[in-house]
Amino acid sequence: MRIGDAAAAAGTTPRALRFYEQRGLLTPQGRSPSGQREYGPADVTRIRIIRDLLAHGFTVEDLRGVADRLHLLAATPPPTCGSGGGVVAHRLSALDSEIARLTHLRQALAHRTGITTPAAAQAAEEAAEAKPEPGPDPQAEPEPDRAAKAGRSSVGAVRGAGGARTHTLDRS
Repeated sequence: MRIGDAAAAAGTTPRALRFYEQRGLLTPQGRSPSGQREYGPADVTRIRIIRDLLAHGFTVEDLRGVADRLHLLAATPPPTCGSGGGVVAHRLSALDSEIARLTHLRQALAHRTGITTPAAAQAAEEAAEAKPEPGPDPQAEPEPDRAAKAGRSSVGAVRGAGGARTHTLDRS
């Protein structure tokens, strides 16, 4: 089958197949007399395996290192990995590092903004709805804040939509 048919059968594009070929992940069975790439069912299976591995966090470079063994994953059931080393262990380690980095980043942002978790924000919102905060006395004269009296800007925290804490900058 031609490249467009093989790409459609694997759920991708001809451009992706050319890219896989350039990177050494895919070798078409041959070429037609007119020079067009020809693919067979085994190639379509290999393309699906490549796409599945990429979707699971592997990089093209990871797959290049094991390109000569990708066909083994077409077996039913696929073989299990041996000693736990190699490309899988490397990718799992990289994913763990990225998860740790993102977790730290999230915690720092939550700490800086005062928002802990979506569940905590929702609980705070529900608590606020259940018990309305007392408002200012409508008979009292509004008192300007201290920053406004001094002619300075002030930064304050207010609860926005969904109970999220947002910061405002008041300029006087």
